[in-house]
Amino acid sequence: MSRALCASLLVLILCHTGVGQSQTPNVATRESTMKATIDRIEKSERLVTFHDEVNGILTIYVDPAIKVFDRLNVGDRVTVRYVESVVVQVRRDAKLEDARETTEEAKKTNENVIHQARAVVTIEGIDSQGLFVTYRTKDGRKMMHAVQDKKLLDGVHVGDRIEVTLTRERAIAIDHVR
Repeated sequence: MSRALCASLLVLILCHTGVGQSQTPNVATRESTMKATIDRIEKSERLVTFHDEVNGILTIYVDPAIKVFDRLNVGDRVTVRYVESVVVQVRRDAKLEDARETTEEAKKTNENVIHQARAVVTIEGIDSQGLFVTYRTKDGRKMMHAVQDKKLLDGVHVGDRIEVTLTRERAIAIDHVR
């Protein structure tokens, strides 16, 4: 999996949920929004592949309730709202893992899952205001990302290994950018 995808996965995870000290996973489901350009449309599967301003690629299932789907074209600039879930679990003895695709496994329990990825990282630092977190990846890269809500870092400690799973499920709104 590319470094850009790994970094994107961890940015989303660390911005959307927190980690408790117990072995019980924390789960957060939320809507996300992005402005993007349509790269590909698979009409029969109702899948649309988007790329954002920094060339991140995202494929999302478009719910049949979204009537604009039939008017979408490759190259269109749109704003897309979609549902994603994040599961974070402290796993102190886990081996570091690069982000890996777990989509097929996830589809066994939820047919609407379009993409799922999992990674294990080590928390290296949390700033005193809880606005930034630093973590280390399996390949030794040290990365820092902003945290949108301080309470998301409750229970997170330097040195914790965390397993993070990001699941993208479906688009719930698509609007053309004017």
